[in-house]
Amino acid sequence: MSRYFVKFSYNGTVYHGWQKQPNGITVQELLDKALSMIAGEEISTTGAGRTDAGVHAKTMYAHFDAVSWTPDDNSVYKLNRILPPDICVYDLVQVADDANARFDAKSRTYEYWLSTKKNPFLLGLADFESFDFDFDAMNEAASKLLTFTDFTSFSKLHTDVKTNNCRVTRAEWACRGDGLYVFTITADRFLRNMVRAIVGTLFVVGRRKMTPEQFCEIIEAKDRCKAGTSAPAEGLYLVDVKYDYL
Repeated sequence: MSRYFVKFSYNGTVYHGWQKQPNGITVQELLDKALSMIAGEEISTTGAGRTDAGVHAKTMYAHFDAVSWTPDDNSVYKLNRILPPDICVYDLVQVADDANARFDAKSRTYEYWLSTKKNPFLLGLADFESFDFDFDAMNEAASKLLTFTDFTSFSKLHTDVKTNNCRVTRAEWACRGDGLYVFTITADRFLRNMVRAIVGTLFVVGRRKMTPEQFCEIIEAKDRCKAGTSAPAEGLYLVDVKYDYL
């Protein structure tokens, strides 16, 4: 038996998230089926993270074990012929037998795309908000994330994690032109719904209904009810996952 990492991306618009579930089609379900088809054996992947319905991934990893199948130079091509156009595999790499796509990740980076102008070419790929946001205030508030570790206020309620502590190393908004603004955040781990909750609360700051100081008070409160509404899923992208051995 050998273990492999698969590197891939997907447009999450039509999917009920990454992880298999009984009530809707998911990226993991289709990837496992495609891998099993070309491997000639049952393949089950473990993803680097779990994206919600409608969320996209520019860079995603998963690991799987193969009993007798050994990927060759044509395996990526075959997978992409089987998978739908909105899922793309880039590489298959053999790794150590104990390598784990989820637990070995040293950091993850997300982007949130916000379009302040109506743009049909970003339909389903960015959140459209027609407010005159104060991005200076939003960046001031975002910078405070680096000084905290407990992000209970931005976590989905009643999850099964042992701790709500995360170490954020980057959090900033930048303009990419023509009304498109992108929030980039990097951390060693993320809680369920954390990025969308942070962005939704930063929207409140940007609309001048909350100060950066009040943003900090929300974090200190460790109460999800104090934070803003989660931003829409279509603007969120997982863009990078870092490992020591890749």
